[in-house]
Amino acid sequence: MDLGLKDRVYVVTGATRGLGNAAARELVADGAKVVVTGRDEERAAEAAKALGPDVVGVAVDNADPEAAARLIATAREAFGRFDGVLVSVGGPPPGFVADTTDEQWQTAFESVFLGAVRLARAAAAELKAGGVIGFVLSGSVHEPIPGLTISNGLRPGLAGFAKSLSDELGPRGIRVVGLLPARIDTDRVRELDGLSADPAATRAAHESRIPLRRYGAPEEFGRVAAFLLSPAASYLTGIMVPVDGGMRHGF
Repeated sequence: MDLGLKDRVYVVTGATRGLGNAAARELVADGAKVVVTGRDEERAAEAAKALGPDVVGVAVDNADPEAAARLIATAREAFGRFDGVLVSVGGPPPGFVADTTDEQWQTAFESVFLGAVRLARAAAAELKAGGVIGFVLSGSVHEPIPGLTISNGLRPGLAGFAKSLSDELGPRGIRVVGLLPARIDTDRVRELDGLSADPAATRAAHESRIPLRRYGAPEEFGRVAAFLLSPAASYLTGIMVPVDGGMRHGF
């Protein structure tokens, strides 16, 4: 299936590793050109080099108010156009309600929530019909995840923002989509499993609750992201797509 990605240009944040990197890799594999970001300049450059000649790396923090304008300008300068953005950011620190400080909440809000809002607003102002804004969220949009209190607080709100944005941008032909990963086999998920006394047992317990009985591979997430950002998904907007092996049992 031709996704129609050839020569289209996307910004993918948080793409030096994990889910953002997996999405960028699949976009490039189908012919897109990508600006990838990370907070560390060396890692951003290394990620871009590994992904190939149609990728530019930029060191930027999603919490930076100037990040959005800089990234869109980079896409236009490097590749001559801008077709969409996938907003991905590392998860907030784990912890229960009593463990999380005001400072942790504020830092996470600036990066996870407000940074995403700024990127989406800037993209909306620049995109034409056929453009797309995507958000990497979490299964916590539908069901809180024990021990991830900050994420549980911020991700559902961002999903609500995305839904409102899809209503506003739909008449202009601009789509808004969200992805809800669960247990994808990334460094972040392995780190969370590693917080338990027995990481192997914790993973086995999670796998037992997934109908496919395994964690997802990053490329499986990346392929879904590439499809949703592509013209092949031109009639999909305002949706939150679980990429979870069936872990969410609700309709």
